[in-house]
Amino acid sequence: MNALLNAALDAAERGWHVFPLHARRKTPALHGERSCPRSGDCAAGHRKWEQRATTDPDRIRAAWSHRPFNVGIATGPSGLLVVDLDVSKDNSSADAPCGAATFQALCERAGHAVPTTHRVRTASGGEHLYFTAPAGVRLTNTAGTVGTLVDTRAWGGYVVAAGSETYAGRYEAVGGPVAAPLPRWLQSILEPAPKPAQAPSVAVAGQSRRYADIALANETRNVAEAQPGLREAALFRAARAVGRFVAWGDLPRHVVEQALQEAGEAAGLPASQCRSTLRSALNWSIAHNPRRRDTA
Repeated sequence: MNALLNAALDAAERGWHVFPLHARRKTPALHGERSCPRSGDCAAGHRKWEQRATTDPDRIRAAWSHRPFNVGIATGPSGLLVVDLDVSKDNSSADAPCGAATFQALCERAGHAVPTTHRVRTASGGEHLYFTAPAGVRLTNTAGTVGTLVDTRAWGGYVVAAGSETYAGRYEAVGGPVAAPLPRWLQSILEPAPKPAQAPSVAVAGQSRRYADIALANETRNVAEAQPGLREAALFRAARAVGRFVAWGDLPRHVVEQALQEAGEAAGLPASQCRSTLRSALNWSIAHNPRRRDTA
């Protein structure tokens, strides 16, 4: 119990907001909304684990004195963006890619080494890379947006802290003590695609198409003018932003692909890399914008 208390206090000393997880598990140990007593921290209404996570050492000592809770770190309040590099669940092939390999390849394609930062080896053999989130940008969780078996945890998410132990194994710090700032090229991928201005209720199909054409022209220019190291991220974001117009029927997919492919190649990206990035980003955008916006 002392080791887990120390792990919670150590995280709090870094400014990371912690809360208890069930012993030897990864799930929050705090009460749910249905069993909320509406007293104490919840006197003004139910407060979830993200709201109740704390850096107060007195509250931490009081909580961990009851039982050997594992330690959860609420990434959003802690100002963290944690990259979760998972291991492949495909036991049929020793060559199945893992999140670490995918992330390393992505870093190389962006023209950077894998960042040196605070790292935690997970119970499953994966890794958590800790970064400080940029000020003024509210990043949220992602699953597969960066790459296969590469997820992120920010607002709305949490990670299991080093020192915790589950039935699958122990979480151990294996990197430096300091969380590095989130790389700008990675932030570009994670930032939500800008939403288009709401079309007037009297908008007609022609106006929608003109707006889509302008958006495509702007994003094409952004890709063509992207600086080295940010080119693939710019292409990814552009495809996500314009992909909604494909989903809504305002732009044919082949038109978007051709325009952004040419812009990516003009910026210096290999043709095969452009095609792969465009396919992934457009598929994501179309899947997340399945219906045309309401113009009624």
